[in-house]
Amino acid sequence: MNDRVEKAYKLMEKCCICPRKCGVNRLKGETGFCKAGLLPMVSSFHVHFGEEPPISGRNGSGTIFFTHCSLRCVFCQNHPISQLGQGKEVSAQELAAMMLKLQDEDCHNINFVTPTHYIPEILEAAFIAKELGLKIPLVYNCGGYESIEALEILDGIIDIYMPDMKYSEDEPAKKYSNASDYFEINKAAVKEMYRQAGDLKIEKGIARKGILIRHLVLPENLAGSREIFEFIASELSPQTYVNIMAQYYPCHFANKFPEIDRGITVREYMEAIRLAEKAGLKNGFRQVMSTIKRKRIPEWTDNLKGL
Repeated sequence: MNDRVEKAYKLMEKCCICPRKCGVNRLKGETGFCKAGLLPMVSSFHVHFGEEPPISGRNGSGTIFFTHCSLRCVFCQNHPISQLGQGKEVSAQELAAMMLKLQDEDCHNINFVTPTHYIPEILEAAFIAKELGLKIPLVYNCGGYESIEALEILDGIIDIYMPDMKYSEDEPAKKYSNASDYFEINKAAVKEMYRQAGDLKIEKGIARKGILIRHLVLPENLAGSREIFEFIASELSPQTYVNIMAQYYPCHFANKFPEIDRGITVREYMEAIRLAEKAGLKNGFRQVMSTIKRKRIPEWTDNLKGL
């Protein structure tokens, strides 16, 4: 087994793959907060056209949706997968075969969705797939609640990082995602991703390497957008690509929290755009205003200089 893969699996012995550091022995099938055991679980894999334009491109992104999650977002739109365990266990060889099939379908990349808790298995599968001819970029599409130790093992393997930056304040992070330390963990993780991959590099409209950050606007500015944008502009780069997302709508357990039991308004979304511009961010994506009131995958405007 590759030394890097072996090192990653070692983190599962007393699991510290994510910042929760549950300490369970996943090599023996024990489960912790995320509910993941030894084998990866996949809910689906297919060509996806709903990502940001440089990720989906003309031919689509080859997405592999993993089951379970290291967060517990009360408004999660994918809660049957992330929290209810909808999916099927697969081997590293089967996971590698999925990657190769998506490459054969002319996808621009392999897009690992919610991969954090399966880093060792993904690494093993990626090395198998590369030996069998996998050449397209690998995308790490995550919630942004990541362990530096685990991320360092991915250095040079992952081409494109797509982390969320969900909250800048501890109280909403704890209340809505059971992660009171989210922002401190998130900032360190995003800085490590940026160190590895740098600004997003786009060739002929398709992302090849770099970081693209996602920020979901919440009602009542509960995401703390200003602090997040200021961090990105000052600690990473004003050139960092940021997708300011408008598609929040209440689902799962959001109805238990009156302040988030509604969609966002156009005013709230445009205020987030203004804050990004004020922070000095230069590159990003924003969503067509009419999608704020729709419960569907959003359409995109063109790439925006100056947001």
